[in-house]
Amino acid sequence: MEVLSPRVPALDPFIAQEAPPAAYYVPDFISEAEEARLLQQVYAAPKPKWTQLSGRRLQNWGGLPHPKGLVPEPLPPWLQRWVEEVSALGVFGGQAANHVLVNEYRPGQGIMVSPRGRGHRSGRAPQVPAAQTEEQRHVLSLLLEPRSLLVLREELYSRYLHGIRAATSDALTAKVANLSACRAVPGALLPRGTRVSLTIRRVPKVLRTAPMLGRRK
Repeated sequence: MEVLSPRVPALDPFIAQEAPPAAYYVPDFISEAEEARLLQQVYAAPKPKWTQLSGRRLQNWGGLPHPKGLVPEPLPPWLQRWVEEVSALGVFGGQAANHVLVNEYRPGQGIMVSPRGRGHRSGRAPQVPAAQTEEQRHVLSLLLEPRSLLVLREELYSRYLHGIRAATSDALTAKVANLSACRAVPGALLPRGTRVSLTIRRVPKVLRTAPMLGRRK
């Protein structure tokens, strides 16, 4: 997500006070009926639309990401509605999102911790000692309930490493920074089911024409 302004007034009531700047967590952002319609559309997509990765599978909508920029494609109406809903909150500084990733995680799946920003590492320091374990580098967790909206901005987006632990259950410890906004009980152990997430984002550089691919003779 491109960070264009420091605050999102529409989301101020939903900021996770226990987290570094800034995480906004909105429970029940969509209804159960809207969730059912979205899932129906996700699983009605043709099989070639899915890409299988090591820890999940995903769908790519809105265009083909390329090192030179995004090769745009129209979003389907069932995604365009939610792109407009999220963009209207002001999370892209008054601009509109143009790309969506649909991720499916089955129990036991996750993604390796991945860096954000330009060379920054976990925490507030630019570098993390190599000897530190993943647990030592673990600053906080965020619980994502069904139908919720999570927006990451500022340092939490650009300076921290993000990941999803490959597990079949999750313990709700004191490191869950948005626990007070959730219906879950502190100390509980939550079993995982299949999780489908939509990552709505704005790719700032959009190509007007597709890059030419060629081979040397």
